[in-house]
Amino acid sequence: MDTDNAWQIITTLASGVDPITGEIQPADSTLQHPDIVRALYVASMALQERLGNSSTRRAARPERAGAPWSDEEDLQLVQAFEEDIGPNDLADRHQRTRGAIHARLIRLGKIAPDSPDQE
Repeated sequence: MDTDNAWQIITTLASGVDPITGEIQPADSTLQHPDIVRALYVASMALQERLGNSSTRRAARPERAGAPWSDEEDLQLVQAFEEDIGPNDLADRHQRTRGAIHARLIRLGKIAPDSPDQE
């Protein structure tokens, strides 16, 4: 396994999604515990740096990339999604990557785990 694949798996786990099946983890899952989620995000950030995402690429990342989601931000995301706001606009509004928006919408049950990331 290469570092990029490991990063994708860890990031998906941190989003509360099983990277193999695409299923959202139940609320009582160990993977949903706040300490576990934080640890996975720390590991994800460390791997990003190892992949060369430090310095120049870090400046290009959205400001809130890798930050935990608040209940209020989840609510805002769902409302905007239900208003048919596109993924690029959602990413801009939340200062996150499109991949993070897609993973969060899966976790919140708004899109199917196997749905493609829309333009």
